[in-house]
Amino acid sequence: MERNPEIRASDHDRDRVAQALREHFAQGRLDDEEFNERLSDAYTAKTLGELQRLTADLPEEDLYALPIPPQQQTAPARGLRLSREEIGHWSVWAMASGINFVIWLIVVLTSGAGVYPWWVWVAGPWGAILLIGTIADRLKER
Repeated sequence: MERNPEIRASDHDRDRVAQALREHFAQGRLDDEEFNERLSDAYTAKTLGELQRLTADLPEEDLYALPIPPQQQTAPARGLRLSREEIGHWSVWAMASGINFVIWLIVVLTSGAGVYPWWVWVAGPWGAILLIGTIADRLKER
């Protein structure tokens, strides 16, 4: 059922139109002057018809939410996906670091004394080099 344009507008109706105008302004459909004029008119509108005229030339739905035609779609971003080679490098690092950590932990638990955490010198620099290489590969892809 269509709303009668002569019915008095409520504060909620005015706020709804003002929010729609803000969204259209943010998306570049309205310039500063036009936005300010329409916003002022929205808050002084007395009827639903006056509010409807403020947005009559603007789309009702968000055009950016519509599906993108297949011919305009781009390949999805890779995000944080690693290549098989990178997964292999990180797996070897994790295994070697884990073995070194377990050996160190066994020594600490069996000796009862504090033992220098030497495993950090194996895992740390190697991990840092892998991280730098992975980041460099991501920057090259861009």
